[in-house]
Amino acid sequence: MTTDVSARQPRIRVSDNGRFLVTERGAPFFWLADTGWELFHRLTREEAAHYFATRRRQRFNVIQAVALAEFDGLHTPNAYGETPLIDDDPTRPNEAYFAYVDELIQLAAAHELYIGLLPTWGDKVNRNQWGVGPVVFTPENAHHYGRFLGARYGGQSNVLWILGGDRPAVHEENDYRPLWRAMAAGIDEGAGLRTLKTYHPNGRHASSMWLHEEYWLDFNMMQSGHGSGRDAPVWEAITRDYNRQPVKPTLDGEPNYEDHPVNPWPQWQPTNGYYRAHDVRKQSYRSVFAGGCGVTYGHHAVWQFFAPPRAAINHADRPWQEAIERPGANQMQFLRALLESRPFVDRIPDQTLLATPEGAAESRICATRAADGSYALIYLPQRESITVNLEPLTGRTFLAWWYNPRTGEASAIGEIHPMRHAGFTPPVDGPDWVLVLDDPAQGFGPPGQ
Repeated sequence: MTTDVSARQPRIRVSDNGRFLVTERGAPFFWLADTGWELFHRLTREEAAHYFATRRRQRFNVIQAVALAEFDGLHTPNAYGETPLIDDDPTRPNEAYFAYVDELIQLAAAHELYIGLLPTWGDKVNRNQWGVGPVVFTPENAHHYGRFLGARYGGQSNVLWILGGDRPAVHEENDYRPLWRAMAAGIDEGAGLRTLKTYHPNGRHASSMWLHEEYWLDFNMMQSGHGSGRDAPVWEAITRDYNRQPVKPTLDGEPNYEDHPVNPWPQWQPTNGYYRAHDVRKQSYRSVFAGGCGVTYGHHAVWQFFAPPRAAINHADRPWQEAIERPGANQMQFLRALLESRPFVDRIPDQTLLATPEGAAESRICATRAADGSYALIYLPQRESITVNLEPLTGRTFLAWWYNPRTGEASAIGEIHPMRHAGFTPPVDGPDWVLVLDDPAQGFGPPGQ
């Protein structure tokens, strides 16, 4: 069992209104994660320290990583020659392997990062669709393995739990919910407390499809993924989760990866080009403004930690050491800064703010505001003039700003006097912008500051 070195990091829980995540003291927590799936499997401690330091500087606060990794995680050793299970038996974990997992979780804590820990990738549970496996889990040994992990990491306040691993919880005639339920129960039993948990589904699906009413699922996670083109309607998926009962937070845990080929699974050929920073921003802002409690970024070379001589998976186009500084990765912090510059735990999605068509696909505009009408944020994925309905907002006048999601800079438009509708045209150096409207009586500073 590990020693808790992350006491300075508060535990995370669901907000009282059921919509967002907060610290145990009630401070807002905006989930800004990176997919470092193969972290424990492929990186040395020196490489992990460099990766953590970079992501901390970029203001990420969660790293999603897998204990039993996807790419032959049971049989290909980690950077120090260790495999995780003895004889592929989840009841016989290899102490040397998990001692290194301990070390990296503690190293993440030293960089003020949470670990979104996946106990296993889904191919160790379900190989009916893809993956190398092998399948090693039953409900009985899943409970045992969960109890082992819970006892080991229950004291780590920077560990958040993500079950699943790119798999449906129900597939055709196969119902895997009893297995995941057993693993979740084992985690809590081993930890001696109720831990925060979600579920990572396969592409174009959400955990809510199978698990929304499960007692152990604290918040939903969906995956808009990489196979539906540049403008998969993530806002629709988030809205479905947002409207479900009982109320639970939701977020996109795997949008299109930066520098991933734009082509449907399972081909992934780069004939249609690659997703770039604008693609990442569009999906991230629109999922959050539609009601997401945060969002996960990903880079196609980083999740797999590709670097020669290791073979690139699915046409990764650069080594991870270069990829961690890509524009999209550096720009995600501006989304977090924008949300944190306004009270967001009572924020609601509100498309009625748009007096012009909300658009579809690449032109889809998404709007959100404070429940009390004290501010509004409207994301424009393309440079176009819009007309805003001011009636949901409060105040005798409004302060208007343009917020640049590429630089984090805000430019004042000026004071808007009371009227039903107001028109706005973004600056010329687009393509995308956020329109910010504030009630001056609230005393908000410039957006993002």
